[in-house]
Amino acid sequence: MWKDDEGRLPALAKSWEYLEDEDAYRLELQDEATWHDGEPFTADDVVFTIDYIKDHPYMWVDNSIIDRAEKIDDYTVKLYLSEPYAPVMDQVLGTLPILPRHVWEGVNNPENFKGQEALTGTGPYTLDVDDYYKVLGTYRYRAYEGYYQGTPRVEELIFVKVPKETAAAALTQGDVNAVGIEPEMRDQLGGFNILEMGSHWWNYKLMINHQESPMSDKRFRQALAYAIDRDELVDIVARGYGLAGSPGFIPSDHTWYNDEIEGYEHDPEKARELLDEMEYDGEEIELLTKGGDQIYERLGGLIKEDLEEVGINVDLRSMDSKTVDAKVREDDFDLAISGHGGLIGDPNFLADMTIDMDFNSAKYDDNDELTALLEEQVHEMNEDDRRELIDQAQVLYAEDVPAISLYYPEWFWAYDDEVELYYTMDGMAKGIPIPLNKMALV
Repeated sequence: MWKDDEGRLPALAKSWEYLEDEDAYRLELQDEATWHDGEPFTADDVVFTIDYIKDHPYMWVDNSIIDRAEKIDDYTVKLYLSEPYAPVMDQVLGTLPILPRHVWEGVNNPENFKGQEALTGTGPYTLDVDDYYKVLGTYRYRAYEGYYQGTPRVEELIFVKVPKETAAAALTQGDVNAVGIEPEMRDQLGGFNILEMGSHWWNYKLMINHQESPMSDKRFRQALAYAIDRDELVDIVARGYGLAGSPGFIPSDHTWYNDEIEGYEHDPEKARELLDEMEYDGEEIELLTKGGDQIYERLGGLIKEDLEEVGINVDLRSMDSKTVDAKVREDDFDLAISGHGGLIGDPNFLADMTIDMDFNSAKYDDNDELTALLEEQVHEMNEDDRRELIDQAQVLYAEDVPAISLYYPEWFWAYDDEVELYYTMDGMAKGIPIPLNKMALV
């Protein structure tokens, strides 16, 4: 399936139905879709793809989610899940690319399979391998006239790298039709369309080593949340183009946000009370930030000031990005400023960034109730019931403060009248906020 700016759309599956008693999806496939080489697309390709990724995993889809695929007829297939999995629509059906069996069935080393044949798809565009320049990052796509949803209105789509500093000039001079811009550039682009994504994609975050004292004390982590003025971070570091971090981690403009969470408004006095209650003795806390990056360095300086105002002695250390990441990965830190995306897709990202052991996760499983909620929600197929679980999890996350979302920056694109662009609702796949949805070009 696919999505536009409002919701899900049929793609290679023109309809789908969840069969609860079988824990399976029945997919009715397009019967007019063809591969770029003219061969018909059928259920055989879907079954082949599911079998193929068992031996050759696709990095963006957990292949353990699908138990097997069964062909009903040439244009009907059933996908049996290994267990109920709530994010299946976005993170499997909207993410996994289907492979042409007639091209890939003899390929045993997919990483080494290159050339035009390897790029055979069913989409509206074909990538011209002869006009792909890896060093320059230039891609040229050509419209596929046999596309099952109609010949694309745009005949060629060319991606080129444009420095941030010259992005506005490239657009006004007609060198490009659309470009990502810095927020301040909007005033320079009168007459062009400005696309605002909003704030729920990337977040700057304070990682907390909750295994070590005094960070292991929930009251200390709560004191951090009260001490840091997140609105000030938006005003100064993001120049006003952003949204203050939510204590429940899910951004406040996200469709799964729980608006009943008690926020940690900036309250230095409350922070001092919590530190006094736990008898914090003023021991020095190390705060790591990434040197050479203006945003991280500004965040480090402002957070240091906020924490020292409430009596926390901070040793701010600026290191190269790889060193900071290595220390966080090895739990060799007290506090560290980090950043990552992925906050607009399925709300399962709350579990991924809380209890999983991945690099960007808080790796927090000290609260059994929170852990149970996050593990249960991913298997709850009823959306209303799942929402209750996610709401409860946000409340417990805010109370325990495994990490602190500092702010979510806003993102902007500018474009001419060649096509009308839009941001995909909740992003593609695991929440990638692509402003160039292919359906805008068809």
